[in-house]
Amino acid sequence: MEAPANAPHIVLIMTDQHRADLSARSGFPVDTTPFLDELAARGTDFQRGYTSSPLCVPARVSLLTGRFPSAHGVTQNSTPDSARFDRDLLDVLGEAGYHRIFAGKPHMHRGPDDFDAYRGPYWHTGGPQHTPGHAAFDRWLDELDHGVAPEPTPHPLEGSLPYRIVSDAVEAVTESAEQASEQGTAQPTFLWVSFPEPHNPYQVPEPYFSMFPADEIPERLHGPDVAAAKGGHWAWLRDLVEEKRPGYDDERARYRANYCGQLRLLDDQVRRLMEHVWATLGDDVLVIMVSDHGDYVAEYGLQRKGAGMPEVLMRIPFFLSGGPVAARTRGELVSLVDILPTIAELVGSAIPDGVTGRSLAPLLLDAARTSPEFDDLYAERGFGGLTYGADERPPLHFPYEGRTFDELNTVTQSGRSRMLRRGDLKLIVHSDGSGELYDLAADPTEVHDLFDDPAYATARADLLWRLTQWMLRAQDELPTGAYTAKRAPHNWVFDPGTAGAEQGTPA
Repeated sequence: MEAPANAPHIVLIMTDQHRADLSARSGFPVDTTPFLDELAARGTDFQRGYTSSPLCVPARVSLLTGRFPSAHGVTQNSTPDSARFDRDLLDVLGEAGYHRIFAGKPHMHRGPDDFDAYRGPYWHTGGPQHTPGHAAFDRWLDELDHGVAPEPTPHPLEGSLPYRIVSDAVEAVTESAEQASEQGTAQPTFLWVSFPEPHNPYQVPEPYFSMFPADEIPERLHGPDVAAAKGGHWAWLRDLVEEKRPGYDDERARYRANYCGQLRLLDDQVRRLMEHVWATLGDDVLVIMVSDHGDYVAEYGLQRKGAGMPEVLMRIPFFLSGGPVAARTRGELVSLVDILPTIAELVGSAIPDGVTGRSLAPLLLDAARTSPEFDDLYAERGFGGLTYGADERPPLHFPYEGRTFDELNTVTQSGRSRMLRRGDLKLIVHSDGSGELYDLAADPTEVHDLFDDPAYATARADLLWRLTQWMLRAQDELPTGAYTAKRAPHNWVFDPGTAGAEQGTPA
């Protein structure tokens, strides 16, 4: 298919385990991402962007399919091949005439043969090794066992995964542009660059290690006592890691400093990437920046992820810049599932069947546009089955003995949880019959549970109703069969004048 006239080149930048609030534009006192902040200021920066699920593969499949895990069927990292969908992002862009390039960490249901050019795969401890130095660096990463390095990485910047991934992406973009020039075509490019960082292992080379002294990084708000007080999966995970790595919380300052160093390293590599993209493809480039989920970064005495659905895991950096996008900071509640319908609308394609996500295109093209469609937001968590208690020790996919652990395991992901945020209130319900309710304005780290507070009974009832509506919306409607479903413009179900509003859905 021929690309539509004036179709922009698209660059999708994705980080892994990237907390949204650790940037200067989000109010963090340490300047970790100056270039990304500059890009965000030029475009539409959604300050309340969220993942669909606080796990890598479910979140990435949601981005590609515009569907929540309960619909696309991938609820854990080990089952990407189970993804259910009609047409995903790669299908939409392929049908629209795009040359599709991937470089970096995949962790999704699509593979090398689904792209026109593929550079990878990269993982958290290595990737394609173009030099002996790359091999040495990957061995060192693997030996770190996803821990925190107390000293600078003993390998040069050029061996780091972000540098290698950007080098591969630069090469692929150059080859694509040369081929288009030889053939006399003007095919638009879709470039997806997926970084494994700032995910563990937490290490960073100079000059980034010294750029952020551990004693100058702001302290967290709460320690391990909060995880213990929350109980359940929180207490189980905290106890497990303390058992495996006694005193690991004592290294939190170094962990937080390394994390900030990783962010600045990534920022510099994104700058390097985009300077090449602009020089090669021109200025008409739409940049989309997201992450798959966040990281505790020592909050609650925890590292990585695993327990619960706190803001530090659920909220992600989320902005679009360049192309036709208006410059504005926005407060709408948006999700990874909204990426596919947004791109579909921007390139002139129909939103695929079975998509739950909402196109952000009207908000991107008109800075004054608002809609109640984005007044609340939904997300999911859990492998299913019954919920394991804090005192249970079922078989795991790693031994209880030794240092190695995976926070996404039989216990922490047992049962199911569903989340709804509306305004400053956040509701989480669990399949074991329990629930949580927080006022994020007064309690941003979700320490004071208001679920049983009589003063919030009316608000809780309203949130439960809205959560029910979202769960109905997220149900899988594939296959479509002979029935022709009624579709709302932009997939905005809750907007005035659409079917949902007419049928009594709360406005």
